Amino acid sequence: MLRRGERQFSERRKSASRAGPKAAVRKKAILVGSWQWARVSIDLAKTDHGSSVEIQGVLLPRQEDSLVRGCGVPILGSQHDIASVLRRLEFEEKLPDHVIVCDDGTFLSNRDVTRIIHACRERGVEVCRIRDPWAQLLQHSSDPNGQRLPIEELLGRSEYKLDSQTVLRQIAGRSILVTGAGGTIGSELCRQIAQIRPGTLVLVDSSEYNLYQIEMSLRELYPDLNIVSEIASICDAPAINRVFATYRPSIVYHAAALKHVPIVEVNPCAGAMTNIIGTRIVSNAVCEYGARAMVQVSTDKAVNPIGLMGATKRVGELYCQALDMCGVDDTKAPRFMTVRFGNVLGSSGSIVPLFERQLREGRPLTVTHPDIERFFMTVREAVQLILQSSSSALETETQRGSIFVLDMGNPVRIVDLARRMITLYGLEPDEDVPIEFVGLRPGEKLYEELFDICEEQIESGIEGIFEARSRPIPLPFITMAINRIAELAVGGEDEGIVRLVHGLARYPAKGNHKDLLDYSSAAELVTKFESASLTETANDR
Repeated sequence: MLRRGERQFSERRKSASRAGPKAAVRKKAILVGSWQWARVSIDLAKTDHGSSVEIQGVLLPRQEDSLVRGCGVPILGSQHDIASVLRRLEFEEKLPDHVIVCDDGTFLSNRDVTRIIHACRERGVEVCRIRDPWAQLLQHSSDPNGQRLPIEELLGRSEYKLDSQTVLRQIAGRSILVTGAGGTIGSELCRQIAQIRPGTLVLVDSSEYNLYQIEMSLRELYPDLNIVSEIASICDAPAINRVFATYRPSIVYHAAALKHVPIVEVNPCAGAMTNIIGTRIVSNAVCEYGARAMVQVSTDKAVNPIGLMGATKRVGELYCQALDMCGVDDTKAPRFMTVRFGNVLGSSGSIVPLFERQLREGRPLTVTHPDIERFFMTVREAVQLILQSSSSALETETQRGSIFVLDMGNPVRIVDLARRMITLYGLEPDEDVPIEFVGLRPGEKLYEELFDICEEQIESGIEGIFEARSRPIPLPFITMAINRIAELAVGGEDEGIVRLVHGLARYPAKGNHKDLLDYSSAAELVTKFESASLTETANDR
């Protein structure tokens, strides 16, 4: 499908070239919003000779001005200058035909967008909006004309529709806490939650800089919202308990994690402390301080994991699943939900920013393997489905112990993604920019899965969301195992961590869980996992 799109794109360029320069009347357009997002439209307009759009310039947030210097695109001002810029261009008889808004709400507030629309209407300039340009990398055909890009064209499936009323009823007016609030998923969670007007939005992150960035962005967009920032590590139980005791959150969105496969692979204790012990600390605080629910953000790398990062996330899933099952006979017990999905386009440290940097530096694009493929989703869509699944579960009291799995569509070959990015930069893959295959990294799989072999895939009744159901591990056993993981992590026992975490992550596919209700049997199994050789652990995977 991707190659078909590239052929269509190439054929349109060739036909436009044959038609001659008079084949298309190019309309003038100004881009407003994030430079990172606007650049995709600029590259398409430059490289596609059949494009009907000529980019006159950009209006950017002031902090992004330096990014555009030397790129051949005039900076006309900031988003606040739209009225004066249009007035000047009209006087110079250079009034644009279109103003294209390229932003997801990160830089442009609702007030900004309203100001832009009014200024354009006064002078008869059309306004269109591109809300998700990261998705352009997954498109089947290119639309260089600056119109709203339909998600079904870009992702190969229908756009998921958020049931805003369900989410509104669960979040509006309540105290909401987000861990990892400064990360890619966490910050988008904060932005979308802020739009729903919670009573208090508590931002928790261990990075001062990330916390500062998201807090400043939210305060500019929502000056009347009660926003609280707390610098705290999820591994610091006293700090987390203090935050919970102070703000008494109703719903906790747990997005904090160590997510990079190669980093966790060589830092087993740190990975286990954050992804397992940190999750337990947050979960225990939910129970202790009366929260209604915790929603854990997980990954497809937790399914049949090869790497330690995926294994630690799987153990976190199992712990939350066991906690959720404890409330089967208690309607007042908190809910513990997990939402699992694949890669997020453009997230920090992911493949797209890496390719961008390599292209800017004139280097080859590095891909680990010709056949490696991944599931992709845009951050906006992923967060919408996180909010939808958790809110619907709270409202309808869905079966406990389920893991929500987002429908990711079809996986994308990374080499195809690399070729598309090269094309968007106006270059030819393999000719102008080579692609180098550097080999799989430790802990990396050729392909990812969304369901474990022990899980049953169930229709959730919510568009774009499935449920994964399996036999949960008894809470006493997994608590015992996590206690031992904590001891090993504190003691710096990397090999013991690797053995025990992988053994625990793989166990649900095999075990007779009733045996684990017996203390001695459970203790024996924990010891067995920990004492297994690393070769046995690798073979078991």
